[in-house]
Amino acid sequence: MVEELDYGFHAMGSEVRLLIGRQLRRDGPQALQAADRERDFVLGFARRLSRFRADSELSLLNRDTRERVPASALLRAAVGAGIWAARLSGGLVDPTLVGELERSGYARSLDGAAPVQLREALAAAPRRRPARPNPRSRWREVTVDDATGTIVRPPGVMIDTGGTGKGLCADAVALRLGSHARFVVDCGGDIALGGVGAQLEPFEIAVEHPITGDSVGTLRLARGGVATSGLNVRIWRNPDGSFAHHLLDPSSGAPAWTGLVAATAIADTALEAETLSKMALLLGAEGAREALARCGGVLFHEDGEVEPVGPIDGSIAGSETLGAVA
Repeated sequence: MVEELDYGFHAMGSEVRLLIGRQLRRDGPQALQAADRERDFVLGFARRLSRFRADSELSLLNRDTRERVPASALLRAAVGAGIWAARLSGGLVDPTLVGELERSGYARSLDGAAPVQLREALAAAPRRRPARPNPRSRWREVTVDDATGTIVRPPGVMIDTGGTGKGLCADAVALRLGSHARFVVDCGGDIALGGVGAQLEPFEIAVEHPITGDSVGTLRLARGGVATSGLNVRIWRNPDGSFAHHLLDPSSGAPAWTGLVAATAIADTALEAETLSKMALLLGAEGAREALARCGGVLFHEDGEVEPVGPIDGSIAGSETLGAVA
């Protein structure tokens, strides 16, 4: 049995976990030294890109009245990842919905907030329908210009790097851990993993049901990315008693209620898996099956059904429903 350093800390409003195996290079950092280094990197990543910090690079960009704004390599990469996700998803994963998020009740961090019962929110949710892109969305007007070190967008167009940022961060840390025999980087459910040792002994990634909290099995992976997007992660009750969550339908700017409560996606990178999982949840079951067909994944229906999709190596099995919730 191969053993790795198991190292955790809190960042980006979620738990970050690193599993790091032995160093393969004589001059490379050992597991604990590498973990300390990556913790500092992740904390700095979160601090510089937080939508909830007035002094973050992202907040300064969003407030800047210029069309062309100087931006660090990190900020350019994060904004570029958001635009890439928008293109991949046909505009469903839209990084320019900051105003809509704030109007839905997500103007401040929910880190540490009292949890809301998902089943209660589903019972009060509106009619289910697939989300749709907004043909007038502003993400197409955002350009990352690495040659000049700038980001170009119409003043007033604000950007949120929250979801794709976790995938990007996990991939960056994974790249920096590439000289270790095996590694897993879990940034709040966006997971990147690999290492030459993992080819011989792949990782078993546990998958949790978003309604019951029970494990529904494992996915067996040697490299790449896996991510889960779910309504249970960021859900809240507004002062008027209505429920909302952070996964918006771009066509309406309101929370999407599609009949799915979560989707897990497998992909070549954590960023791609994050994008596909969010895309799948927004599309609803029929579109999600197509979105996850190439690399595989798991759909969680709001009646409790677990539906494996595509080419999965693991022990995920479909489940009985829990009964209607709406």
